[in-house]
Amino acid sequence: MKAGIFFRKFLPLVKLLFILLTGTSLFSTSLFSKDNRDNKAIAERIAEYAEKVRQEWKIPGMAISVVKDGELTLSRGFGVKELATVIYTGSGNKPFTENVEPLSEMAEKLRVAPENRVDPNTLFHVGSISKSFTALVMAQLVDQKLLKWEDSVSKILPDFQLYDKWVQENMMVKDIMTHSTGIKGQAGTYIPNLGYVREDIYKMLPLIKPAYSFRERYEYNNITFIIAAKIIEKLTGKSWEENVRERILIPLGMNSTILNGKELLSASNKAIPHEFNYSGAPVNKSSAQLQLKDTAQLQLRDSDQSQWKDSLTVTPLYGEDQALHWLTVIGPAGSVISSANDMAKYASFHLNRGRVNGKELLSRESFDFLHKGFTITSQDSARVTMYGHCWFIEQNSRYRVIFHTGTTWGFTALCAFVPEQNLAITILVNSDQPAVARYAIMRRLIDMYKGYPERDYSREYLEEYLKTSREKRIKSEKERLEAQETKGGNIRIPDFKLLTGNYDKGELFGKAIITLEDGKLYITVGPQGWKHRLNHSKGDTFRFSSDGHTFPLTFKFNKNRKRVTALEIDFGNEENFGEWRKLRCKKSQ
Repeated sequence: MKAGIFFRKFLPLVKLLFILLTGTSLFSTSLFSKDNRDNKAIAERIAEYAEKVRQEWKIPGMAISVVKDGELTLSRGFGVKELATVIYTGSGNKPFTENVEPLSEMAEKLRVAPENRVDPNTLFHVGSISKSFTALVMAQLVDQKLLKWEDSVSKILPDFQLYDKWVQENMMVKDIMTHSTGIKGQAGTYIPNLGYVREDIYKMLPLIKPAYSFRERYEYNNITFIIAAKIIEKLTGKSWEENVRERILIPLGMNSTILNGKELLSASNKAIPHEFNYSGAPVNKSSAQLQLKDTAQLQLRDSDQSQWKDSLTVTPLYGEDQALHWLTVIGPAGSVISSANDMAKYASFHLNRGRVNGKELLSRESFDFLHKGFTITSQDSARVTMYGHCWFIEQNSRYRVIFHTGTTWGFTALCAFVPEQNLAITILVNSDQPAVARYAIMRRLIDMYKGYPERDYSREYLEEYLKTSREKRIKSEKERLEAQETKGGNIRIPDFKLLTGNYDKGELFGKAIITLEDGKLYITVGPQGWKHRLNHSKGDTFRFSSDGHTFPLTFKFNKNRKRVTALEIDFGNEENFGEWRKLRCKKSQ
């Protein structure tokens, strides 16, 4: 007892002496150490921070799960599944406030309806986290000795073709999912939005010219995962969906998770996607053009901040704007739809290194292979990030974190785990805010468990986002004004009657039909026979939206501009796959 009294009496002096000798604060670390012994306390603190992030970034709804030391310490919903369109405005460094007065009756009902609240079982798209499900199935096939990572794709799939025949013959299974095939980043991603299916895209692969040398560098892509799905189906005799369900969802008990847009239509507890946009402008609209045109620097000076109005718009997406056909077709690269509770089970499986309920679902060798970095995606003085088989592996000066993000139309997600801390987190969001909003929560959580001083990543990231967005907005507006002055070909609008008719691009792409109805142009294109309104953009270029994506379309004329010869559709990344030739009817010959 006397020894205890002596220790308590002189403890402050001992702390002071230690600080003077080492320059270290025992006070701050002792607070973190106390919290580190209470996983529930940290979970509550990260829940508070997540709500702060949600409000700062104007996120309608969000669900988070945290697994620590084998225990689900947090699984919670935040906000709402559906929100009426809301515009948030702020000036300079002032916080954003709602700028919708009065609120519509629908908006008010959505705010207070209990069934509109997000809960841990609410379904969200997980986007590209789906890629790790595909890689996991492939690894299981390796465990079953149905294939090897070094096997040639062309030997498994005799009909496999690419533009570069050498790459076609030398691509291995392990090359398919590491984003270093030579295909340009995101090339082909929007082909499904015109109604094409996986088999169509598989046959279109030889039309896509490589943008860099095979295995030279990392460029993110989706359509190569259709190759992975083809291999899975060829070796098992079952679809990609059946394999994921039987090999992952059922063993892990992910009973709420679904795998395509069709299944989502009948789901009841689901979040609605929302589009997030920045649309700031100068406060003084009368002199806005002069301000923007004469701005020599893209960065706004501190003194100019109060003269700029930041604006964020959050809009729900409905109907074809949800791109559910795209979601179904792109499946192996991005169609998994899950909840915070189910994704906690998936994260736990990875923390347990391939085991679930004491049973080995994946061998240790295959598990380690999936989490081994193959391609450097970024590096600087603070960190190096590599891409493995559908996981990013980041090594920084403080810790190692393995993660993957996901983005679809109006949804974003993040799944991450820190092996040394036996810690995992999943963040599901029903709006397409920048990835840094999710990173803010992830990094704050890791800091808490590592015992680092608290840092407000969200505020830092938001300030940087707003600054960059202002600069982009000014640059874009300047370019628009300059184009308006030069005019040129932007004024010319072709005679709509010349544009009508049938256009053909062979058996693979089919026909495009341009019609004129009540003075408006329409295009019917793709294997689903979808019909869309054509809106004039500039010159001979029009735009139309299909399954949530906007496609530029340009008409080609003969030399005297009296006859249209063809049209080209931009599928994204300036990829148009060549002309759709106009078919000449007998009367015009």
